Amino acid sequence: MAQQEDVFKKIVAHCKEYGFVFPSSEIYDGLGAVYDYGQNGVELKNNIKRYWWDAMVKLNENIVGIDSAIFMHPTIWKASGHVDAFNDPLIDNKDSKKRYRADVLIEEQIAKYDDKIAKEVAKAAKKFGDSFDKEKFLATSVHCQEHQAKRDALHARYAKAMNDNNLEELRQIIIDEEIVCPISGTKNWTDVRQFNLMFSTEMGSTADGSMKIFLRPETAQGIFVNFLNVQKTGRMKIPFGIAQIGKAFRNEIVARQFIFRMREFEQMEMQFFVRPGEELKWFEHWKKVRLNWHKALGMGDENYRYHDHDKLAHYANAATDIEFRMPFGFKEVEGIHSRTNFDLSQHQKYSGKKIQYFDPELNENYVPYVIETSIGVDRMFLSILCGAYTEEVVGDNDTRVVLKLPAVLAPVKAAIMPLVKKDGLPEKAREIIDSLKFDFNVQYDEKDSIGKRYRRQDAIGTPFCITVDHQTLEDGTVTIRERDTMEQERVAASELRNIINAKTSFTELFKKLM
Repeated sequence: MAQQEDVFKKIVAHCKEYGFVFPSSEIYDGLGAVYDYGQNGVELKNNIKRYWWDAMVKLNENIVGIDSAIFMHPTIWKASGHVDAFNDPLIDNKDSKKRYRADVLIEEQIAKYDDKIAKEVAKAAKKFGDSFDKEKFLATSVHCQEHQAKRDALHARYAKAMNDNNLEELRQIIIDEEIVCPISGTKNWTDVRQFNLMFSTEMGSTADGSMKIFLRPETAQGIFVNFLNVQKTGRMKIPFGIAQIGKAFRNEIVARQFIFRMREFEQMEMQFFVRPGEELKWFEHWKKVRLNWHKALGMGDENYRYHDHDKLAHYANAATDIEFRMPFGFKEVEGIHSRTNFDLSQHQKYSGKKIQYFDPELNENYVPYVIETSIGVDRMFLSILCGAYTEEVVGDNDTRVVLKLPAVLAPVKAAIMPLVKKDGLPEKAREIIDSLKFDFNVQYDEKDSIGKRYRRQDAIGTPFCITVDHQTLEDGTVTIRERDTMEQERVAASELRNIINAKTSFTELFKKLM
């Protein structure tokens, strides 16, 4: 675990050193859990958003997009349940004075039992080699069965406490499991309390005439209150979806793990409206579609898994997360929820406006049910970086840090490098850049040796490095070097567009999704 924590620290440092993510307001000593995206980070982030948006809106005739305002009428948050129910269970350690989410502490304890089982399996697999039967081992290993029994008992107790909203029981679980504060190492805990996560502000020109409003804690409600606008103007027929990318804000008291949990973050959400009674069929459909979207990037199928919710939100009748294996364990990057007709019904009730759909096939009006797919852009960004970060030994005693990013998402698609800064090579390199820059984000690099330039581009995940040398002036060929294999090939400069496009095209990626 310590080794993985070291890797994560290196990733965080790498993000700053190479222009991916900076602490916000850093010259003023920063602002907790708020980050800025640098020149390479914003390109990667925009590519992630484009991959999601086009996969949703371009590839599906029945899904359209909107962009709703961050400021919304305050009654919306009363209707949605956020004013009364948008809380985290928090617990303080009296010695360290640090505050934690009680549910996260318990979930990490459950994960420790999973890790113990995994270590027993790994040890046995190493011992028995090819003849190892994992299922048989799990069924017969006394240690594994003991760990599994403790895990299952803890999980059942935790799930019940969460569903019952039993704060005393959550604290008792922490005491009984002898969970210690990571800072002080003590078990001196306070009671568990609920804390509302919404930021509030005031709108209006005078103190007497101002209205208390909230910064939206999610983007979904902007879709729900625009349901009729989109359905009528777009003549949409159920089933159909509305997609949106936008900022959301949560006053996270326990914000940590870099950009995994922030106070200002970006969401990519799609709400899919269906007939009542068909929601669970569509829930299963979108579970598969969304997992396939992640796996198509080639980050390793084994790094993804589903995690069904132990406690359903007040609006849901089914919910699962897609988790990615981060250096600090499997963590949620996307949630798929069957939200029933809760949101539209609540807005119909609180607004006094009829929010229904007339189904011509059934010849009846009804409030549609909703399947939500919700993905955090920042968490997706972090999962991509964690999956891509690689330290490699090159040759006898040389090492390189390379971001093996999916080429389609890479901030820079190709770096054009003159071998030397004379003899007309820089001019020729600029010529090649001018022929490519309308199609790709390309970079010119002439400083330092070719080897150092390769390492710089490896560190930001550039798929191709193209070297212009004296032979280029003679026959129009260049050396193209591939990031992951480091193999070099002599190709005609006129072929560069086709070569780069074949590896970095969204079109080829989208074909995997169809």
